[in-house]
Amino acid sequence: PGLPDLLTRMPQLLNTLSLQGIRNWTAYGLRHYSDHPDRQRDYFSLQSADSRAILQRERHGTLFADHERQLDLYMKALWQDKEHFVPYSSAFDELRKPVPYYDALGIRVPDVYDDHNGISGINRYRALLAHVAAHKRWTTPQIADNYSPFQRIAIEFFEDSRVEHLAMQVYPGLREIFLALHPVPKEEDCHPEKESCIRHRLAMFSRAILDPDHGYKNPDLLEFVDQFNTLIAQDEHSTKDVAALAISYIARTRRQADLAANIYFTDTEVDYRDDNRHMWRFIEEGDEEEMFEEERRPESDEEIEGLPPRHYPEWDYKSKTFRPNWVSLYESLHPGGDAAHIDELLARHSALAKRLKQIMDLLKPQQTVRVRYQEEGSELDLDVAIRSLIDFKAGSNPDPRINMSHRTDGRDIAVTLLIDLSESINQTPEGCNQTILELSQEAVALLGWSIETLGDEFAIAGFSSNTRHEVRYQHIKGFGEHWDDEVKGRLAAIKAGYSTRMGAALRHSGHYLSARKADKKLLLVLTDGEPSDIDEPDEKALIQDARKAVQELDQEGIYTYCINLDPHADDYVADIFGNQFTVIDRVERLPEKLPQLFMSLTR
Repeated sequence: PGLPDLLTRMPQLLNTLSLQGIRNWTAYGLRHYSDHPDRQRDYFSLQSADSRAILQRERHGTLFADHERQLDLYMKALWQDKEHFVPYSSAFDELRKPVPYYDALGIRVPDVYDDHNGISGINRYRALLAHVAAHKRWTTPQIADNYSPFQRIAIEFFEDSRVEHLAMQVYPGLREIFLALHPVPKEEDCHPEKESCIRHRLAMFSRAILDPDHGYKNPDLLEFVDQFNTLIAQDEHSTKDVAALAISYIARTRRQADLAANIYFTDTEVDYRDDNRHMWRFIEEGDEEEMFEEERRPESDEEIEGLPPRHYPEWDYKSKTFRPNWVSLYESLHPGGDAAHIDELLARHSALAKRLKQIMDLLKPQQTVRVRYQEEGSELDLDVAIRSLIDFKAGSNPDPRINMSHRTDGRDIAVTLLIDLSESINQTPEGCNQTILELSQEAVALLGWSIETLGDEFAIAGFSSNTRHEVRYQHIKGFGEHWDDEVKGRLAAIKAGYSTRMGAALRHSGHYLSARKADKKLLLVLTDGEPSDIDEPDEKALIQDARKAVQELDQEGIYTYCINLDPHADDYVADIFGNQFTVIDRVERLPEKLPQLFMSLTR
């Protein structure tokens, strides 16, 4: 059923993918949607999100994602610019081709660049970023209402040439790249009797400024090229100066056909240049602002809730490839409740807490290390103080670092406890008078109190899922928070529901853990069953994805350990966590076992 759509899209696919890429993209759609005609048609017509994601994965060229760090360092080191990058795709916009630009949210850049005219993809990115950085450094915004649309176009071309000239003065190697990427419009190509040639004239001017051997013969063009070169040879010149010159050029070269609807575009678009929206300030509201996609303020009855989703891949064990951006994860701060409830649970286990306290006293770092040469410290460093006094008496500059302090030397651990909050933990195990949720609250309360006593970095989060489009990740305690009433209130308010899509939650926990600077990073997973979700009929699929996530975390230096409350966990838990798990058959002992297990793992 998807064949007509595939054939319709084939020209676009041939321009975007290699033959092997087309084969992989097609095979993915056939493998996953052979039994779903409607979804197959959506896939091959590029209407579905996964279709576009697989297309992006298979694209040839220099991918921005692979070089983002390198380009970020390029901007910081050479241009002292720390703007964020916001990649966009040009593979799907057929009516209006997106172009680079920058605004308050960052610099928009293409997600992929092919080599072009002998210039590599990475150098095309460098040309684009150098041009944008030059605008940010040397362009002064102008009042757009003072100029006509044609005048604004001319000013943009002239200002582009001016800032590129300044950039090439600082980094002469840019000239070779700019020359190779700038189109070469031919003087006789545009016919002013039939079409508007304003862009053609401006593109020739831009090329003539960049290339002294341009070969153009139009006297007006040559005159204004000379005037422009004279202007930029001066020590002081500005956006306002080239704006005046651009207006004169438009007035001198104006033709009646410039107003024609048929505008000549061939060889006039310089793809490494941005759209210059940053150059203009509008005083009167009009249609011009709409094209700049300025941020729309929400109406009074609109409500903005939560953070935008984070997208994570999911492992397809059959094809041994990732489904890119397959899972949407929504994170939020868990709402609060009554902290007194957690205090009651801790009081109920006071005897256990007393035993745990004895163990924790043994685990606490006892050894201290002296830190010398401090300007401020807890006590005077006598040896350094005497040397400083001798230097002072001798007329030399004394060392002001005459104090010292002490720090404990031992544990350096960051821990995240990830709690499965799926519907199944509302069940009451046989022989118990409490639900798994209530037992989990008691266990986590004891664990939180224990880790706070030890002084380790510690975070708690819960997760559940309602298909791949809605994985919920709720923060209960952050690394920077203490075990206080606010955190206890969130733990007291936890509720269970939905399913257990574990892989994305593991990856998201790892995202936060990897940012910690601790020597040892531990991810504890408390669950009562195997990974599953209502939109995944294959029982092995989410198990294998969770296994892959654990392997990824292991490569990042994060040790993952599972505490499983399912008596049948032996059938699957080793497939996910290897030998890094414990199965607690008697769930009622969870409050006792969880803190003890943590201490044994972190001795």
